[in-house]
Amino acid sequence: MSFVDSTLDRIGQWLARILQVESSGYQPFTPSDPETLRRCLQPGDILLIEGNQKIAVAIKYLTQSTWSHAAMYVGNAVGEINDNGEQLSLIESNLGEGTVAVPLSKYETYNTRICRAVNLSKSDQEKVVRFMVASLGVKYDTRNIIDLARYLLPTPPVPVRWRRRMIALGSGSPTRAICSSLIAQAYHSVPYPILPSIEEVSDQPHAASPYSKQEILRIRHHSLFVPRDFDLSPFFYVVKPTIERGFDYRKVRWHEGEPGEGAIPIVGAEAKTSRSPAKS
Repeated sequence: MSFVDSTLDRIGQWLARILQVESSGYQPFTPSDPETLRRCLQPGDILLIEGNQKIAVAIKYLTQSTWSHAAMYVGNAVGEINDNGEQLSLIESNLGEGTVAVPLSKYETYNTRICRAVNLSKSDQEKVVRFMVASLGVKYDTRNIIDLARYLLPTPPVPVRWRRRMIALGSGSPTRAICSSLIAQAYHSVPYPILPSIEEVSDQPHAASPYSKQEILRIRHHSLFVPRDFDLSPFFYVVKPTIERGFDYRKVRWHEGEPGEGAIPIVGAEAKTSRSPAKS
């Protein structure tokens, strides 16, 4: 590596550390504990995260979304555990780290959402997971400091029509993957649609008959995908852990007052120990 490249790399690593500093005042609304998530997740599921880092604030602004980060659940495909004995079951791409495997507990204090591909076959599910596992170790090129410097402003003054382009770090380069682009590549390898554009094409030039036209799904370049696209996609559905476990509103226990009068519903493990009478 030349002197110029090594200098740019050091500057890039410094910028990455600044962008990864957590913002103050973050309060998760309904985080799910790791065990609840683990019971609901299936290999290939996408976990969207509401991050609280400085770069997360910029991403949420640019995408007009709650979600700033995405990771894929791969079950025990990595086959490793951390020092705390936790299985590394999520694969994600992080600024400064590259593509790594982490435990579910990393996001136990964050708001999350599970997105699942509809009717994904077992063989394609395995292909998607293998793609992610094979991507472990891929790093973002921190020498490209211009890409990183864009996020120093939490709300960059960028016109709406350019924001998606701005979010696509290092478009087209396999060594500069971000979280959503890597997952998009994994699903495109099957192939499975995420948020395609719909075009009308004619079999013949100037064809007048409507029967000569057909709609095709054109999958966009993977670098243009952002975390919220998996939430908006008509081909992924949202899995909510509380509902999946068999939620029954008639069994909810209320703490302090009647429902609708500022009372707090207690569900899950807390409900079992509550002394408040159940309300029907």
